[in-house]
Amino acid sequence: MKLRGGWLRKSEKACRLQCNPGTLVVGRIKKNIILPKIPFMQLLEVTDNKTRSLFHKVPHLIYKDDPHWACPLEMMVENVFDPAKNASFKNGEAIRWVLTGEEGRLLGRIGAFVNHDKARVYEQPTGGCGFFECVNDREAAAQLFGAAEAWLKNRGMEAMDGPVNFGENYMNWGLLVDGFMPQGFGMPYNPPYYLRLFEEYGFKTYFKQFSYHLDITLPELPERFWKVAEWVAKKPQFNFRHFSWKESAKFVEDFATVYDDAWRFHEHFKPMDRDDLHDFLSSSKLMIEEKFIWFAYHEETPIAVFVMIPDINQILRRLNGKLHLWNFMKLMWYKKTRVMTRTRGIIIGISPKYQRSGIESAIFWHLRPVMYTMPWYKEMELSWAGDFNPKIVALYESVGGKHMKTHLTMRCLFDRTKPFTRAPLIGQKPEEIKKQNIQE
Repeated sequence: MKLRGGWLRKSEKACRLQCNPGTLVVGRIKKNIILPKIPFMQLLEVTDNKTRSLFHKVPHLIYKDDPHWACPLEMMVENVFDPAKNASFKNGEAIRWVLTGEEGRLLGRIGAFVNHDKARVYEQPTGGCGFFECVNDREAAAQLFGAAEAWLKNRGMEAMDGPVNFGENYMNWGLLVDGFMPQGFGMPYNPPYYLRLFEEYGFKTYFKQFSYHLDITLPELPERFWKVAEWVAKKPQFNFRHFSWKESAKFVEDFATVYDDAWRFHEHFKPMDRDDLHDFLSSSKLMIEEKFIWFAYHEETPIAVFVMIPDINQILRRLNGKLHLWNFMKLMWYKKTRVMTRTRGIIIGISPKYQRSGIESAIFWHLRPVMYTMPWYKEMELSWAGDFNPKIVALYESVGGKHMKTHLTMRCLFDRTKPFTRAPLIGQKPEEIKKQNIQE
């Protein structure tokens, strides 16, 4: 489908023109606003090897001269869109497109998805868009966002969050707006101008995500912290175990138990899908260190979990997104030669009953000697903590974390006249939520 624009005036609704199979042109232009000439653009649905290849080429153009970007493994991105590899497809759908210009020049890409188990727990049914990459062009971004919006509308959605993942939120989630430096594995990186493209289309901040860095080489935390940690760790009613592949099925169940208890007071909570955990483990075998994942128990009942992984982005920068045999050998060599000097703590969950017991400090007490045996690790990233969860923010600061990066989870309401509501604080009362949104 070829689209050549001149001076166009269109309604608030997404304009959707479809011709040849696999080709979709979508535009979104505010009512009564005349926009400048739109160049030739073609939106291609990713359906075959050729379009999949184009999808993966887009970020290489965007980040060609950016030393901070680490190219994700293409196979991991493909797994997100593979029903056989992603448990979100059990009651969900996904699609993705590539946008091209004159003579096939790549302009951008985007994915759209809806998990019907989670979409309708919000005030309005909400889908998601992600894996967004785009040249610095408002009209190109509007084509991409418009395609996602139109597709989600056809599935009964009234809003979309972005940029987010079709899966759990510790991977590929959020728009970087502060701290344009190398990101920990799984944390998105993007150019600063992306924020403007999102906002111009109609996205607003739903919540903020904070990442903290802990320099392991600096003087240790106060001795009082470690005394308290040791005292808690040695209480007879508590015991602590690190993850083991031999007992992975048990630890999946223990993780889900803690998650469901710790996160049940979060807005729109949904129980953990065990298949998601198994998918994470199976896709992360190359990076998981057994002693980086700790569980706390009270009389054999799981009450807390901490998950940390090596920052494999320090290796991925050298692999260009491919994991063929030669790159796999390079990856194993880089692991052996200790190229990775950073870790990323991706999850900490504590059952509410034990959140003031010091159990988190006891977990760090057990992790401490592990890090002594691996002195090549110099820095730990704790990410991410949502601004809706002040307890976790306080915890990361209490262990010496320094706020270094901020991502945003943004939301676009398809009815722009509807009042926008930010994510409430955990446990916040309805009247407090109403007052907060009035102030904002």
